[in-house]
Amino acid sequence: MRRLFFIVLMFGCVAALHAQTTPKIKALEKERNELREQIAESETLLQSTKKDVASQMNNLVLLSEQMAERKKYVALIEKDVKEIQREIDVLQVELRHLQKDLTDKRKKYEQSVKYLYRNKSIQEKLMFIFSADNLSQMYRRLRYVRQYADYQRRQGMQLQRKQEEVKAKQGSLLASRKAKEDLLKQGEEEKKKLEKQEKERKALLASLQRKQKSIQAEITRKRRSAERLNTEIDRMIEQELAESRKKAQEKNKKQGQQNDKPADKNLLAKADAAKEKPASPEAMDAYKVDADASVLSGTFEQNKGNIPMPITGPYVIVGHYGKYQVDGLKNVRLDNKGIDIKGKDGAMARVVFDGEVSAVFQYNGLSNVLVRHGNYISVYCNLSSVMVKKGSQLKARDIIGRIYTDKDNNTILHFQLRKEVTKLNPEVWLRH
Repeated sequence: MRRLFFIVLMFGCVAALHAQTTPKIKALEKERNELREQIAESETLLQSTKKDVASQMNNLVLLSEQMAERKKYVALIEKDVKEIQREIDVLQVELRHLQKDLTDKRKKYEQSVKYLYRNKSIQEKLMFIFSADNLSQMYRRLRYVRQYADYQRRQGMQLQRKQEEVKAKQGSLLASRKAKEDLLKQGEEEKKKLEKQEKERKALLASLQRKQKSIQAEITRKRRSAERLNTEIDRMIEQELAESRKKAQEKNKKQGQQNDKPADKNLLAKADAAKEKPASPEAMDAYKVDADASVLSGTFEQNKGNIPMPITGPYVIVGHYGKYQVDGLKNVRLDNKGIDIKGKDGAMARVVFDGEVSAVFQYNGLSNVLVRHGNYISVYCNLSSVMVKKGSQLKARDIIGRIYTDKDNNTILHFQLRKEVTKLNPEVWLRH
């Protein structure tokens, strides 16, 4: 009997080895690992050690974004610790029930083993069978002996399975407790990193606050450059819209000629009068797309919030959309028509959705690309080289060109998103 218990125990230990982690822990780890990888990648984006205002401003934004990601990670760790603690509580209750069932089954099994031990010899079983008063009773006794043997075997199998369940549950409980301990350690480490980054940020702010005039001069310089670039982008988009309207009108005209039928003079006169009548401003300004473009536009719109980032490799958004004040610096307000994404040296710009290149133009010695997606237009600026030309048909994530890296090791893609002439916030559309 002891040998049998030892074998059952070994089976239970093997099962426990396979229960190193629980489905709940795996599910929580997935989201946490993705965020941790993103933080690790963003930390590879080197910060400039220069003390000029432009470099320090970039460092401030980069540091602030990294801190925001780390705070999110710490909050996720704390949430996961609570989830794991809830799972530990459930596992403990389940383990108590299993242990109670195991005790009951062990007692029943011991009773059956003792009974068989007392009647273990074949002679005793045969005597029990052949001492029957008649053939019918002999058959019933034979069936009883077989059924009891089957029962005893089933009891042993049930005991083994229950032992495996207990060991597996114990393994899950130990794994959950270990995961909780590891997470608590990670949380403490991340909080220490946050404290260090907060000190760095305060030092940067103190340095920048002493350079208020230089900051305003730098912002003014950037604003003027951005305004000239946006003027050029607006001009290119207006030109693209005008060409699209012209193509749509020509297409409608051809379709109209094909559908012409004989008509009386009065109808022809009315049609000529209508042609001579100038179109209303609303009709001229309305942008029309053909059926294919409409379908593509609808598909683009349905993917709001799930469009891939327009940059390869690790990234950090260092310039947000719209007007906002730089946290920690008084009277320092920025106005961005798109977003600025910092990547590693060698990062490439990639198209965010299927579309057609509608324009490639130069500004300040760098290339800029416009891609049409039905009613929507994506804009990629600050490229040192491009791999596409006007009319190129692109699929989502196709490479557009290499992003320029300046002398301070800043590799920043300026990205805009428009619906015709209306400027949109790209961060709402991108998956990040």
